[in-house]
Order: sequence, then C-alpha cells, then structure tokens
Amino acid sequence: MIPCHEFAVFEVTPENQEEIIALSLTLFDEMNAEDNVLISHDIMRKTDNKEQICWHLVWRDESAVEQSRTKWSTYPSANAIQRLVSKKLYYSHFTDVFA
Repeated sequence: MIPCHEFAVFEVTPENQEEIIALSLTLFDEMNAEDNVLISHDIMRKTDNKEQICWHLVWRDESAVEQSRTKWSTYPSANAIQRLVSKKLYYSHFTDVFA
C-alpha cells in the first residue's frame, strides 16, 4: 500500500479558527472510527496569512481516501466544518513518486 497525502487549504476567519481546529480533530477521529484510514494529520496556519488553515493528511492509501469521501456526509463534524470555512482555496492528493 502506498500512502496518499492530502493538502487542503481553507480560509477561516480568526474568530472561527479555534472551533474549526477542534472540529477537525473530531472529524479525523470520526474518519478512523470504523477503519484506520488516516495514518497521521497536521493542522497548520499560514505564516504570512493568519486566515489560512491547512490540513496535511496522510491516508493509508488511495482507497482510504475514496472510502472517506463516500461517507463524508455521514460524519457529524463535516457540516459544521463546511459552515465555518469562508473559502476553499486548494485541495489535492499526492502519492509518493518513489515507492
């Protein structure tokens, strides 16, 4: 299995950042509840724009991404996160070139 890396960058107002970080951590737990699909996760803030938050998720493999994508609407935290995100700036998946 080749891990799959996800980078997602969101614009989030400063007053919503604490809540979105907490909800993100809850969401990652929800995703792993049935099956360990996430190997690791990082939540970062852009150094020159404090309103940009980035997720770096490491998925077990590409099928784990698809598994979670099909269940997205069933995760209790997903809708709350979407309401707090002002703008989705970037979202993509990558796999290792040398595996």
